[in-house]
Amino acid sequence: MSSSENNISSGIEKSLLSISSKLDYFLCFMGKIGAWMAIPLITIIIFDIVTRRFLVLGSTKLQEMEFHLHAALFLLALGYGYLKNSHVRIEIIRERFSTLTKAWLEVIGVLCFVLPYTGLVVYFGIDFASRSFHMNEVSAALTGLPYRWIIKSFVALGMAFLWLAGIAVLLRNIVYILGIKKNNENISRYAQSLSPELHDPTEELKKQVNQEEKI
Repeated sequence: MSSSENNISSGIEKSLLSISSKLDYFLCFMGKIGAWMAIPLITIIIFDIVTRRFLVLGSTKLQEMEFHLHAALFLLALGYGYLKNSHVRIEIIRERFSTLTKAWLEVIGVLCFVLPYTGLVVYFGIDFASRSFHMNEVSAALTGLPYRWIIKSFVALGMAFLWLAGIAVLLRNIVYILGIKKNNENISRYAQSLSPELHDPTEELKKQVNQEEKI
């Protein structure tokens, strides 16, 4: 536990940050699992290309496994990407606002868009995968992969992770706002340090340049 966190009283702010941190840990773990899928994905792609090019062999199962693994990799890392502010943002207007305004925009965005949208996709995604399971759906190709419900389940799973990431981001931005409202610099600074979406992109770029120069 950092000194900044120790300075936060055992009130609602500490509870909210504790929940956010636990969600962050879980989603980072799932993101790493997704990242490791790149290894079998690359291996299968190379094997598929080599066998088709030099041995004149082709496998529908291998080709389908490629997009299955790619989809699973992307969906497992979806929540992690949002936590780390790695998704594309349009900063032309947003970067002109104060940090407090950015936090309010994040809260409104999560409540009005992220949570409702991902919640709906999870709801319909479960039904989507369930019907595939009960139908024992297989690939449309005769020599394709069976058990199509497995990859369809990742749609609901990935969106559930994004929903959890939305909760984590929402909580840490609420804590930042509470810290500002209470004039508690320890709370606001610590919450901001946990929130990449509240960092100044210009300052982040300067830090990155300085680190590269040191290397």
